Amino acid sequence: MRLLHTSDWHLGRAFHRVNMLDAQADFITHLVTTVREREVDAVVVSGDVYDRAVPPLAAVELFDDALHRLAALDVPTVMISGNHDSARRLGVGAGLIDRAGIHLRTEPSAAGTPVVLRDPHGDVALYGLPYLEPALVKDEFGVGKVGHESVLGAAMERVRADLAARPPGTRSVVLAHAFVTGGRPSDSERDITVGGVAAVPAGVFDGVDYVALGHLHGCQTLTDRVRYSGSPLAYSFSEAEHRKSMWLVDLAADGSVDAERLDCPVPRPLARIRGTLDDLLADQELTRHEDAWIEATLTDPVRPADPMARLAERFPHTLSLVFAPDRAPEDPQVSYARRLAGRSDQQIAEDFVAHVRGAGPDEPEAAVLRDAFDAVRADHTVREVAR
Repeated sequence: MRLLHTSDWHLGRAFHRVNMLDAQADFITHLVTTVREREVDAVVVSGDVYDRAVPPLAAVELFDDALHRLAALDVPTVMISGNHDSARRLGVGAGLIDRAGIHLRTEPSAAGTPVVLRDPHGDVALYGLPYLEPALVKDEFGVGKVGHESVLGAAMERVRADLAARPPGTRSVVLAHAFVTGGRPSDSERDITVGGVAAVPAGVFDGVDYVALGHLHGCQTLTDRVRYSGSPLAYSFSEAEHRKSMWLVDLAADGSVDAERLDCPVPRPLARIRGTLDDLLADQELTRHEDAWIEATLTDPVRPADPMARLAERFPHTLSLVFAPDRAPEDPQVSYARRLAGRSDQQIAEDFVAHVRGAGPDEPEAAVLRDAFDAVRADHTVREVAR
């Protein structure tokens, strides 16, 4: 069975105020063309179809167009909701849409109920695990410890139990939206840390033939059977070096996997350039970036006059301007943002405690901080879904 694995479309998302809807539409066309030309048997979409719980109308229309075009090809499609989606909204009408071969899996309770497809070698069971927000699904899965590993582990127990009851030789595919240990994140993904831990081990998914992951935006292979497709488009300059693609996965009769990486259309290349303003305007090595979307980091010791206008004369698609004068980290003029770069909310809060009273929090106090951050994030998720 030939599968096309994609994820993280983020329909409706802009790139530094640039409307990406046309680029997203081009990707959908590319996806449909690939399905037809490469004789794909099923499409799997591993979450974050939309960029937010209440997407703009144009994004909904594009999603509707994608569903109609995929259904017209008579190729089954399995989709799960991600942490950016409203599971309830994405799942509206799932029962009816199911009849058209579009299978929306947004309910955690259905984790052990697969979409079963057949090929000449027998059944392939596709299990959709939507994004599982630990604080919201702990009761569903009866877990004592609230965390990503515990709820995903419980969901996978249901998958394995169902699979064990199926005819011998049934092959299995799991769609999941999670941060798996070994994956490389980017700045575009929303933080899903719980209890100070965001990642789950790949071993959680042991026992299935292929795991189609979503959430991280870089295409990457954790094992031959566990892969991220990544997002089809770049959504932050941290993705400037990404090669945007999908996985074309051939699942053999014995469950072995052969995967081919297929490139996605690039609306405009991304480039990050750094130096003084005069150097950036004069450096001939940067000529290749003159048509790219640009993030420019200026290292001038004093902020130059009209930097954006001057940069735009050479780099008309400059979207982001960062000021980072070359100074030692201990220099008091180093910006607050630079001092906090790469630090988690938990670390920042613990540093504040240490600054105020001269000593950082002990373990019980650190646990209180973790619980507070988890509660706020879970409340934010509930409010988004309820909008």
